[in-house]
Amino acid sequence: MKEKWGDGMLKIAICDDDIAAVRLHREIAEDCLRQCGSAGEIEEYTTSDNLLYDITEDHFFYDLILLDIEMPGSSGMEIAEKIKPFLPSIKIIFITSHIEYAIDAFELSVFRYVPKDDIDKRLPSAIKDAVKLIELEEGRNYIIQTNSRLEKIPYKLIYYIDRDGKNANIVTENGSSKVRKSLAQVYDELNAEEFIYIDRGCIVNLIHIMQIKNGMAVLKNGTSLSISRSHLQKVKEQINRYWGMHI
Repeated sequence: MKEKWGDGMLKIAICDDDIAAVRLHREIAEDCLRQCGSAGEIEEYTTSDNLLYDITEDHFFYDLILLDIEMPGSSGMEIAEKIKPFLPSIKIIFITSHIEYAIDAFELSVFRYVPKDDIDKRLPSAIKDAVKLIELEEGRNYIIQTNSRLEKIPYKLIYYIDRDGKNANIVTENGSSKVRKSLAQVYDELNAEEFIYIDRGCIVNLIHIMQIKNGMAVLKNGTSLSISRSHLQKVKEQINRYWGMHI
């Protein structure tokens, strides 16, 4: 079974039934890694079902997948939907010649959509943006230490933190953990710009915010959190500034 590599090594898969396209996408990806100063290894697939098997049966790990949509066997759309439970943080860049797939790609929370007729211009920027975001999400850990336990929570797994009586309740993709501290204390200890107040009683990791809609912050896991009127404009500004700096 292939595990995630250490030392900042990125794991990238390229899947297209056209071998010439796979080689071209590999050259672009390798050049992007060099420009980003990032280490990575790339696996090539010309059969979509082989990629699906490696992830769902052999538990291969990937940070990023460059995925053609129109392929024999399982389509790119089917692959994206089936691998999400196995790789919930995977970044997928869809590559296709059919513009109508863009809407479906958005609904699948795919990182980026690249038209085949604009590969040279659009794919390099998409890959570099994905690499920056992946490295950003690796981030740091929040430590909860008491007399009876020591818990390390990666920042990238934290969805939000809210107040629960005298405790701060840290909600992650793996559940929740409580620490007997105020939200202000936890916020100061996190000391990270990706964590923002959306209300006096709630701090959100904006990496996981998919959209702001009707005064709500909609997260990747489907949770919707209310943004107070007094915070709404500032939240929008913080999100725009953050992604402007990092992407």
